[in-house]
Amino acid sequence: MIEKVNLAHKFSLFSDYWSPKLAGQVNNFAVKLVKLKGEFVWHHHDIEDELFLVVKGRLRIELRDGEIVLNEGEFAIIPHGVEHRPVADAEVHVLLFEPNTTLNTGNVQNERTMRDLKRV
Repeated sequence: MIEKVNLAHKFSLFSDYWSPKLAGQVNNFAVKLVKLKGEFVWHHHDIEDELFLVVKGRLRIELRDGEIVLNEGEFAIIPHGVEHRPVADAEVHVLLFEPNTTLNTGNVQNERTMRDLKRV
């Protein structure tokens, strides 16, 4: 069945930070929604590229040689192998588009690693 997705409604269904939710799948890619606030961990992904699309708010993605600032309606693709750290000074709503195999913490395994995503 074909489902129409309202992003504002889906984001209203959860309030936790740094815990991606599965909103859909396109072939072997996941569409994930996540709320961010504060700093994440430095990490990289060995084989997966990540697309960060800011739906609401402002996101900084720190890189070892600078940073990218994304405002509402903007996205950036972080290539695999590039070390990065997302930082949200205030709450940010982000849509992630990445392979199904992508762990949120990449090469780092810690308490923030999310293996089994809830569906919204």
